[in-house]
This record gives sequence, C-alpha cells and structure tokens, in this order.
Amino acid sequence: MKRPQRGQPSRQRGVALIMVLLAFALATALAAGMYTSQHLMIYKASHYLDREQQRSLALGAEALAEHILAQDWKSDKQNNAYVDDYGEDWGKYAAALPVDNGVVQLQIDDLEGRFNLNDLLTATGQVDPVAKQRFERLLQVLEITSINVDKVIDWEDSNDTPSGATGAEDNYYLGLTPPYRAANRPFTSVTELRLIAGITEADYKKLLPNVSALPLTGIGFNVNTATGPVLRSLNQGITQAQAETILQVRADTPFKDITDFLARPEFAGLGLKNQELSVNSHFFRVAIRVTYDDQVYRLVSVLYRDDQGNLSVVSRDEGQRALITKKLFSLSQ
Repeated sequence: MKRPQRGQPSRQRGVALIMVLLAFALATALAAGMYTSQHLMIYKASHYLDREQQRSLALGAEALAEHILAQDWKSDKQNNAYVDDYGEDWGKYAAALPVDNGVVQLQIDDLEGRFNLNDLLTATGQVDPVAKQRFERLLQVLEITSINVDKVIDWEDSNDTPSGATGAEDNYYLGLTPPYRAANRPFTSVTELRLIAGITEADYKKLLPNVSALPLTGIGFNVNTATGPVLRSLNQGITQAQAETILQVRADTPFKDITDFLARPEFAGLGLKNQELSVNSHFFRVAIRVTYDDQVYRLVSVLYRDDQGNLSVVSRDEGQRALITKKLFSLSQ
C-alpha cells in the first residue's frame, strides 16, 4: 500500500486559498467595472436630461421671440404703418429671463439690414444688375480686395462657366487641396464665403456683419436697419459722413416710407431710385444663450414673418457664438 506523500494537504490548502483569492479579485474587478459603467450611465443620463432641459428653454425663448414679433406686426397694423427699426422694443435690448438654476438670454436682430448674397441672381438665375453694382460698391467701401463679385456669382449660379476673367468655377476648386466644387446653388449660410476662391479671413470678418443669406430674392434691404456700409452701397457718391448722418437721423425718426428716405438732402443729385428698398422686414435672427447648472447651450434661429404677420422658423443652428451684443434688460419670471 502506497503511503501518502508528506506536505500534500498543505499544498491543496494553498491551491484552494489561491483560487479563493482569484475569485475574490475577479469579483472585485467585476464590481468595480459595474460601478464605473453605472456611474458613466448615470452621468450620461444626467447630461442628456440637462441638455434637453436647456434645449427646451431655448425653444421657449424662440417662441417668445415669435410672440414679440407677432405683437410688433399687430401694432403696425393698428397704426397702419408697417415699419421696423431698432428703436422698437424688440430691437433696443437683449432680454435676460431668470429661470431655476440659470438664466436665458435672448436677442432679436433684423437680417434685412444687410446685403442678401442671394440677391445677386434673380429667380430665373440671371444676374441682377442693381444687386451686382451694390455688392461691388459694398466691397469697395469695406476695402475688400481678396474676392470680387464675379467669384461670388460663380459660387451660386448653376452653370460651370466663369463670370469673366476673374470668376472661379469647378475647374479652379477641383485643383485645390483638398478639392471641392462650387455650390452652384443659392447661399444657405454666409459662412460659405470662406470657401470662395482667394478670400482672406480678415476680409471675411469685415464682410460678415454686412451680408446675409436669405432664401427669398429681390426683397432688397430695410433702410431703417441697414448698416452704414450697406447704405453707402446705394451710390458711389454717398460718403461715410453722409451715411453716419442718415444713421443718426433714423435713430430719432425712423423712415415711414421710402419716399422720405430718398428725399434726404444727402442724396440730392444722386438719382437714387426706389429699387429693392423697404422700411420693414420679414427675416429676423434670434440669438439665444441658455446658462443652466453652470452649462451653456446656444441656439440661433432665423424666423420669417409674412405680410399677414404669420411667423415660421427657417433654420436653427447650435454652432454660433458671441451674438448677444446688446444691453441686457432683465425680465421677471
């Protein structure tokens, strides 16, 4: 009969202990992993809920902007004078609305005080000569030399033929690194200017406050909200001093109709005509900044108000910043 080897029970107990320790380590690792995973899920859910809360507040601010603009139209209708200017309640200030754990800031700006890049082409795709001359003068007033009107027209026209010797179509853009094509459609955003051949960042920043990309063409711009350079784009003979005088005059007394605007002595002898000019607006930009639980959410909406005062949302953008520029007026909850 074989005698048991000495030390075998000790070795078995040692193996058993190691197995227990391994099992304990595995259980600990699993528990730690589950805790980390659960903590991450809770964080994601909390972040998602905060984000949805911020977005809901922003959409509520957008609805408030629609209400403000609708009331403005009703007031104009009662007075039988459809005039939009920055002296009105919506244009004077940005609003600050306190909410639990934060604040909502809201600013309304008129987009028809700018040159609409899509006015360069008519609805039939032909170059609008009035708009083209105005844009050329706008570039001159701003001392922008890195792009010209032909390149902008080529970006949005449907053909592949350069507009003159200074134009640029696919044959130019496909030679770049990386290559891309001209849009060959109306501008959907003024940021597309960054893609146009030759433009510098400095010129883009100078042009940005003076242009828009509206989906309707031929509506021109509102002389009550137009920037100084846009006013000067009306005629080569309008000086900066004259444009500044117009800005001061309209701040006190907005123009009720285009006849009053064209009758200003600053325009005497220039032969200005009522071409694509107005004293009211249809397109507005609503910039919203929501601060909630120390987190910031931004929303920029473009609203369209038709001739009956009905409002609709044209676009929403969460990527723009630094658009709350007016003095804040606090509203109670």
